Amino acid sequence: MRLAFMGTPDFAVPALLALHAAGHEIAAVYCQPPRPAGRGQAVRRCPVHQAADRLGIPVRTPARLKRDTAEHAAFAALGLDAAVVAAYGLLLPEAMLVAPRRGCLNIHASLLPRWRGAAPIQAAILAGDAQTGVTIMRMDEGLDTGAMLLAEAVPITGETTAATLHDALAGIGARLILRALDENPQPVPQPAEGATYAPKLTREDGRLDWTQSAETLARQVRALNPWPGTFTTLGAEPLKVLAARMEDGAGPPGSVLDDALLVATGDRALRLTKVQAPGRSAMDGMAFLRGRRVPAGTHLP
Repeated sequence: MRLAFMGTPDFAVPALLALHAAGHEIAAVYCQPPRPAGRGQAVRRCPVHQAADRLGIPVRTPARLKRDTAEHAAFAALGLDAAVVAAYGLLLPEAMLVAPRRGCLNIHASLLPRWRGAAPIQAAILAGDAQTGVTIMRMDEGLDTGAMLLAEAVPITGETTAATLHDALAGIGARLILRALDENPQPVPQPAEGATYAPKLTREDGRLDWTQSAETLARQVRALNPWPGTFTTLGAEPLKVLAARMEDGAGPPGSVLDDALLVATGDRALRLTKVQAPGRSAMDGMAFLRGRRVPAGTHLP
């Protein structure tokens, strides 16, 4: 089948590799333009761009699509059977949605209509959902509102982080998109009820509010690992919290209850089991305390 693939981050790479390995003809890959990244702000190609280059597939990186009629015409001229979209980052205008013979199929990391939008993996963990999954959807002009073709669920446990869930869902998405192209299942409209939205995350979303319950904060730590990450303030510096667990304990929210980083919350307490100080490597909580004492009674704002 003659395809275009449209994606940008690591999540989309397994699907691109699976489509290529299955023998589909990928006429072009679309992804976000190279941008400055890292401490040196060197211009870098996104993960999908790098993968496409390794496979020898032509890459297009338009900065916008909505009013770019030349890009619409170039896309239509590819003569596609379908386009596969996975975390691309740009909304497709109608002229592009209708160009492929079988339309544009999206790999979305949730069980639609729950968690439409930019950060469905993190939203599912933050909300305490018992499960999430992947939905293959035929795209329309709405935000993740198109008819569903296939879906597969996975459980969310107390050990699930955004990183582990991301990798699991990326693999499922790669497998489901091959099935969708092969089986051409009947589209099913999304239910009218139950839609929720997962907005784009910012770094400030990672600030820990100790007046929240330990359960809520533990989910926040798991949901925002690795990005944007969670943090508190120790002295005058931010302290990244990379892992934590709930324990019994009580006291004013934000107060350290012992000499091993047990912090009181609005309900129970949170043990900080892995942290990272500015300019230092990540380390477990006890290793951190060997270099910096944080006695009981210390307050974390």
